[in-house]
Amino acid sequence: MAAISHRIAGSGPSVAVLAPPRPRGRAAVVAGAAAKGTHRERTLEGASDDLRAAAAKCLDWAPARRRVRAAFAPVLPTLDHCLFKMAPKGIQMEENYETNSKGVEIFWKSWLPREGTATKAALFFCHGYGDTCTFFFEGIAKRIAAAGYAVYAMDYPGFGMSYGLHGYIASFDGMVDHVIEQYARIRGMKEVCELPHFLLGQSMGGAVALKVHLKQQKEWDGVLLVAPMCKISEDVTPPAPVLKALSILSCLLPEAKLFPQKDIGDLAFRDPRKRKVAEYNAISYSDQMRLRTAVELLQATKDIESQLEKISSPLLILHGAADMVTDPQVSKFLYEKASTKDKTLKLYEGSYHSILEGEPDDRISTAINDIISWLDSHC
Repeated sequence: MAAISHRIAGSGPSVAVLAPPRPRGRAAVVAGAAAKGTHRERTLEGASDDLRAAAAKCLDWAPARRRVRAAFAPVLPTLDHCLFKMAPKGIQMEENYETNSKGVEIFWKSWLPREGTATKAALFFCHGYGDTCTFFFEGIAKRIAAAGYAVYAMDYPGFGMSYGLHGYIASFDGMVDHVIEQYARIRGMKEVCELPHFLLGQSMGGAVALKVHLKQQKEWDGVLLVAPMCKISEDVTPPAPVLKALSILSCLLPEAKLFPQKDIGDLAFRDPRKRKVAEYNAISYSDQMRLRTAVELLQATKDIESQLEKISSPLLILHGAADMVTDPQVSKFLYEKASTKDKTLKLYEGSYHSILEGEPDDRISTAINDIISWLDSHC
């Protein structure tokens, strides 16, 4: 299928995608109720009634998420967070929707250095679970672009502005294949193809980046990981017998929002003020995890853990030493097992999971500067 690309205007078109067979009769009623689950109400301090109403809407499908993102966009520059308040000016940005070979409409965005600035390399971002590349990462991307790097990011199917059921991962490997295809197209563009190409993955995106590297061993000049999800902390997962039961149930009700989980917001953000700002990421997925998604994430971490010695690319790992979402000890294990000789591990004392968004301003700046410094040393 040919690629279809266009700049964003309004909410953008939707694409029909084949869905798996649905249950019928009473089973359909049960499955439908479970899939809807309980929608978590956001705490939006200082938000207008219109914004609160927008955030309360069902965001299962991409057109609704795009409308909500458009409603919140004018407010973002006013938020009390260094990634919004201190974002560099003059960065060249472009947003696109592109329909891939599987018929799925993918949202992607670019941040390029200021006009007249030479581009050193291209950095491709893989976002975390439930997230989008259009909120906190905007500020991170602008800082990296200001240092002379072309930055590209996409929303996975079912997340952010891309098509698909919100928060649903039918296959982790399938999601990785979407990333490989989209980034291969961008890497083939004439302004990108001659540059060094690096992967940056955060949290679950770290697992995505590692999977991409493992499938494309020779095609990347380096992999940068921030609090990578190579293993999910036992503090935020149910006991083994419950996991087994949920795995069986996921075959019957894959889209159901039934996976028991803690609200990891307070575990991820050390700065409580920044935790409140995160509520304005209105198109992030914050409901209970869907059953198939949970099973796929757990299986992906097991698969990655079994292949750590195959990681051969230059490697940078950044992790908060006090992270209770993804285990920093696993990052140490990853560092030790990776076969590459060019590897660096940085642990930030006292820092939580979201070291690029949820820490004091100086720690956020330090982590972003560490990324830029590592890139500078590998270009």
